[in-house]
Amino acid sequence: MLTLLSMFYYICLRRRSRSGTRGEALTSRRAVESGQRAALPVSVEVEQYAKEVLDFSSHYGSENSMSYTMWNLAGVPNVYPSSGDFTQTAVFRAYGKWWEQCASAPPPFRRTPKGFYSQDYIELGFEDPVYPTAVEVLETYYPGAIVQILACSHNPFSQNPPTDVRWEVLWSGEPTKVLTPQARQFSPNIKHINFPTNLLRLEVNSSLLDYYTELDAVILRGVKERPMLALYKMPVIDISDLSDSEEELSDVGGPFRQGDGKQRTGNGYFDKLPYELIQLILSHLTLPDLCRLAQSCKLLHQHCCDPLQYTQLSLQPYWARLSDTSLGHLQSRCTLLQRLNLSWTGNREALTLTGFSSFMKACGLSLVCLELSCCHFLTEACLEVISQTCPGLQELNLSSCDRLNPQAFTHISKLTRLRRLVLYRTKIEIEDYDVVASMLAARCRSLRSLDLWRCRNLTDRGLAELVSGCRMLEELDLGWCPTLQSSTGCFQHLARSLPRLRKFFLTANRTVCDSDVEELAANCPSLQHLDILGTRLVSAASLKKLLQSCPRLLLLDVSFCSQIDIRVVQELSGLFPNVAIKKSFTH
Repeated sequence: MLTLLSMFYYICLRRRSRSGTRGEALTSRRAVESGQRAALPVSVEVEQYAKEVLDFSSHYGSENSMSYTMWNLAGVPNVYPSSGDFTQTAVFRAYGKWWEQCASAPPPFRRTPKGFYSQDYIELGFEDPVYPTAVEVLETYYPGAIVQILACSHNPFSQNPPTDVRWEVLWSGEPTKVLTPQARQFSPNIKHINFPTNLLRLEVNSSLLDYYTELDAVILRGVKERPMLALYKMPVIDISDLSDSEEELSDVGGPFRQGDGKQRTGNGYFDKLPYELIQLILSHLTLPDLCRLAQSCKLLHQHCCDPLQYTQLSLQPYWARLSDTSLGHLQSRCTLLQRLNLSWTGNREALTLTGFSSFMKACGLSLVCLELSCCHFLTEACLEVISQTCPGLQELNLSSCDRLNPQAFTHISKLTRLRRLVLYRTKIEIEDYDVVASMLAARCRSLRSLDLWRCRNLTDRGLAELVSGCRMLEELDLGWCPTLQSSTGCFQHLARSLPRLRKFFLTANRTVCDSDVEELAANCPSLQHLDILGTRLVSAASLKKLLQSCPRLLLLDVSFCSQIDIRVVQELSGLFPNVAIKKSFTH
């Protein structure tokens, strides 16, 4: 008599025999029927490094360099097992809580699921599709940022257009703070999936880290033959499963009787609560839960579809499932929409111009904030629709929308109420940033935050005009702007002109000197974040004066400042324990 376990193997092997040879099936069947333990075919495990970096949300380096860029994740390791700050690694642009504390940081969106921690991502293509058995990430500096690893059913190197693209989570976890910045090999236990993949996605959250996390390589291990997996999966309901059918709602929410014969409605006494109280209760639900609840009864359907529940909408956590159909279902509920986050959505043809345009025309009138980071479906026609349908737009994030042609950005000039504009990693063509600085000084005198990271042709003349006209500036990022020279006095003039300055980045400007730091100490008492990484001309004495004069200072990055060694950092950290003084290292 066959045991239950043998019967299970027998059923599985019969299923497998449909795709295998008749000889393999007979051999496996005889093994089971003879009472032996079934010997499943063992495939050779394949080990592969990433072949190509396909997409990512940000990186510290520039587009025409390999230093600190995501492209360093392709191929074999460059640094591991060494630890420290190396230019040959992949580095995201932000870390810690500093960026969330800045005046320019948008407030978090309501209804964001508690388990959604991702802030950045990178997608990697591998040579051969395999059924994953392990994923190993070689982290060489401040590990612990990875919060999710996903696999995709689509082969990125296939010549055929993607159809039915499916993403599966192999592993997920919360952000962690590893006690040591030393290198490690991160290899979590992953979930088995029922399709081969050669496309992985890593999502990270660096908010708990004390410095930039650095990744060196990713290894995908797997087998080419399908292993034995669970045969059935529970159905999943997502935001596309929305139904407004009156018949269905009537069936679910109809009256029912208790044992005493008394009849009451199927609304569970919800109709006896004040309308505003029900709305408050529902405001704590995530978007998928709200959509599911709408199908339970007529009363809750009415509440769940109330446009007041959708004044803020973040669809970023659902990037893998969002489609034109999803937007179409939500369209009638979002007529009062004020803040919309579509970041990371719509790639690989999941969203089209037709679906996006239809949604914006129906829901864009009241919109004041629109987040579109890494939306590669965006075209010039999409920006034209935004300029026509969102007259009150004040915040627009187009970071890493690197497939927009330069002419597309002309439509932004029609958004006359814009206060915050993010064009990081876009193809906007600006030949003379001095002209841009002059126009900002003349027309945007209330400007509070300006990011000019890696603007390679901004000079002291343009900077002088900018700070003279925009005296309300609280944040200014001039990192990696090599044409600015301290010898012209531009940084000292800046310090005297911007008394409200809270965040000031002069990253990798080798000319910053003691006089510049002392002017900041004398004129910018509200300073909270200062980055002078890479200068050779700043001494410990001027830093101490700065720390004494700026009691609100939280972050001071002096990495690669040759006059500031680890002994000085330890001394200053002891005197000013509330300031995070950063000093990277290599060894």
